[in-house]
Amino acid sequence: MLHVLTVLAAALLFGTTGTAMALGPDDTTPLSVGAVRLVIGGTGLAAIAFVLARRHARRSATPPTRSLNLSKGGIRPLALMGLTGFCLALYQPLFFLGTERNGVAVGTVVALGSAPILAGLLEWALTRRVPSGTWMMATGLATIGVVLLGFGGEAGSTAGTDPIGLLGSVGAGATFAVIANVQRRLLDQGWDPFTVVGSMGASSAVLSALVLPFVDLSWLATAPGLVMAFWLGIATISIAYVMFTWGLGGLTAATAATLTLGEPLTASVLGIVVLGERLSVLAIAGLLVLAIGLALLAWGSRAPRDPVPFAVEG
Repeated sequence: MLHVLTVLAAALLFGTTGTAMALGPDDTTPLSVGAVRLVIGGTGLAAIAFVLARRHARRSATPPTRSLNLSKGGIRPLALMGLTGFCLALYQPLFFLGTERNGVAVGTVVALGSAPILAGLLEWALTRRVPSGTWMMATGLATIGVVLLGFGGEAGSTAGTDPIGLLGSVGAGATFAVIANVQRRLLDQGWDPFTVVGSMGASSAVLSALVLPFVDLSWLATAPGLVMAFWLGIATISIAYVMFTWGLGGLTAATAATLTLGEPLTASVLGIVVLGERLSVLAIAGLLVLAIGLALLAWGSRAPRDPVPFAVEG
């Protein structure tokens, strides 16, 4: 149950992103904020995670997990860790493409709603582990809740869905599904969770730093801009992903991805309480259905995860 609560807490931090941006400077762009967020957050994530990895190794008399020594694992684990950093860096432009083309509501719905489904299908393909009936029911309810929540505020809109934006949102969901499954694979192979997430942070920070010379960063010279940048980086990346990866150690990738649907639930509550937004009846119904789905998944995940690891090549 602690792993479930930890992933839900990470989703809560993820869910503050939109409110933080709304309270920040007006002259920002999604690409500039995303790049700065990952440079700060990825660097902080690597620093925090590697410190925790060293402490974990020192406290273990007979360390059960692998650390930064790649002599026994070859180059493949390093490539997998780099892949998670690439996916984390790629998530943001794809997500923002979807919200720019189809609006925040629709773009967010497709990205967040597709992530747990794609994560479950990918895990099924990689492990031949059929998702549990509880996961299927909970994910179905949570996805319906997200759809109702997203489209509740757009009832009067007659605009069609842009296919390129739709591909961007699904692509964002796919990158998160890959992150969850690759991290789950590395954990099953005995890698320390903090080493795994620290490598993701370091590689994503390096990739995002390459974007900085090409975006307007003038908003960073203001106090609200600095506060927003450090909150988005440290809280929603550094701390949140350490919590997510640790929680993933006791859950399947599909379950962890579904639990992150607590993000739109958090974002909606903050929108009401902090930003003074008003939800339609349909959106309120979506919140209730989403909450029921997450509660069902948390209840069904009380038992420890049955370790059925990915096949480890000799």
